[in-house]
Amino acid sequence: MPTFDLATSELRDLNSALHSIPAGANDLEYEILNPRGSHAVAVGCSHPLNISVMGPVGYYCGGMNSEATISVKGSAGPGVAENMMSGMVVIEGDASQYAGATGRGGMLVIRGNAASRCGISMKGIDIVVEGNIGHMSAFMGQSGNLVVLGDAGEALGDSLYEAKIFVRGTVKSLGADCIEKEMRPEHHELLASLLQKAGVTGVETSEFKRYGSARTLYNFDIDNADAY
Repeated sequence: MPTFDLATSELRDLNSALHSIPAGANDLEYEILNPRGSHAVAVGCSHPLNISVMGPVGYYCGGMNSEATISVKGSAGPGVAENMMSGMVVIEGDASQYAGATGRGGMLVIRGNAASRCGISMKGIDIVVEGNIGHMSAFMGQSGNLVVLGDAGEALGDSLYEAKIFVRGTVKSLGADCIEKEMRPEHHELLASLLQKAGVTGVETSEFKRYGSARTLYNFDIDNADAY
């Protein structure tokens, strides 16, 4: 297993190595020691790597990820898994604001809490947060799924498009055009598959409520002017 110790190695060298995996390589397990809150750790990966980061990271860890599985044994700063395309990013601690922003695919799992704007402008990513999320989460969420086992802050799903939101706890307030929706059998099935993929056990889908777009902001209507 290749190991990079960021106490003695340059971050640039680490990311360069992760981007330069030769075709047919068999050793796809990487361990990163002493990240010490470094920014942009393991960004832009485009191979089916398994990367273990042994400590907390700063901004944009796992950004633009494609295919790799990245596990952070600590908390993450703003923008973790930003614009992720595929693969999986798992944060064993908490995540700061705009986790999973603009994500287009793959799954982001946060074992702790996520701060404000979690999943902002999500475009196909699946995000599972085992703790709570902050205000304005899933703002302008276009597609994908946000699953929250804890509570959600103010203005959840503001200006939402077609992303689906499942919350087990309480919601402080819903944003413009976001409403509670019926949990039909297909939604229970979808939620169960997301929880299983995220490694969450001991939770029933019946404990969640679903939220989505009321679709009143898709086109301008003078009667809704106050909501714009």
